[in-house]
Amino acid sequence: MGCNYTPFNAINQLEMWQAETFDLTTIDKELALAESLGFNTLRVFLHDQLWVQDAEGFKNRIGQFLNIAQKHKIRPMLVLFDSCWDPFPQLGKQHEPVQGLHNSGWVQGPGADVLKDPAKQAYLEGYVKGIVSHFKNDDRILVWDVWNEPDNTNNSSYKTFEPTNKVELVTRLLPQVFAWTFSAEPSQPVTCGIWHGDCSSPEKLNPLQKIMVENSDIISFHNYDDAQEFEKRVKWLQVFGRPLLCTEYMSRGNKSTFQGSLSVAKKYKVAAYNWGFVAGKTNTIYPWDSWQKPYPTEPELWFHDIYRPGGDPYRAEEVALIRELTQANAKNDKNQRAPLQTRTKKRQKAAAQH
Repeated sequence: MGCNYTPFNAINQLEMWQAETFDLTTIDKELALAESLGFNTLRVFLHDQLWVQDAEGFKNRIGQFLNIAQKHKIRPMLVLFDSCWDPFPQLGKQHEPVQGLHNSGWVQGPGADVLKDPAKQAYLEGYVKGIVSHFKNDDRILVWDVWNEPDNTNNSSYKTFEPTNKVELVTRLLPQVFAWTFSAEPSQPVTCGIWHGDCSSPEKLNPLQKIMVENSDIISFHNYDDAQEFEKRVKWLQVFGRPLLCTEYMSRGNKSTFQGSLSVAKKYKVAAYNWGFVAGKTNTIYPWDSWQKPYPTEPELWFHDIYRPGGDPYRAEEVALIRELTQANAKNDKNQRAPLQTRTKKRQKAAAQH
């Protein structure tokens, strides 16, 4: 169990990792808080432009982050690419949060300009291979997630700025990303999460989802609905016969709650990463509909996140529930650091060819 993690004082991946704003003190404090909940994993987003800016420095900072995570008995999942929110990422100082606007500064990677122009994509191979090969035998890392919601066209926010053929462009690029990842021969499993649509049988997968499932060592998915819908998705995905990780859930206003989703996850032995941890510059206490109606003040019902910046829980009963579940899991889990060994046939073939 864990969460999608960004420090409270970072508006996006760039602000989290750039040398000028990389804040080990805050990360240490917040990961101590995660450890106190019993979290043993976090999902953390990287960015391709950080590699271009300073590849060696970026790898060093990832290593420092992993040292702190290990100190707190946490093994992260690292995400290489992301198709959500602002399609025009910019290095350097990031803008301040927009009042009341959910994820007002989160950025995609690769950005739309790179996605639209194959001539600009050459560095992406170096980024993927460089990061994965550097950490390929590092057991501080639990999983690689190659691309978050690759076919998300951000209809409620940045739709008019997105490439009109974004899904086609991503469908063309994603197999290459998997191939680059596999060529680095990581010891950790690789995944790419299904986040929408009917996946009740292999025949109903769309072309991009087929690429995601066929190349993933383990199956990951998102579900921001109630417990009944969460359980339905789990049953759908069990058909693939691989470990299941829900890499995004928990949106209180959408009836996705710790109480509902975690009861199902425990029943079916599904790993669970809620969205958000310490409320801060990402503004994810505000709901998705804030893009249509920004909130002037803090909403009574938080959408995501668990803690206020000072470390006080938003809801003490949620924290108590999480601690109860993780303590039970710790007693039953005799080998929390065991690697996930499942391999897809395509990956085995790629390794043999390499």
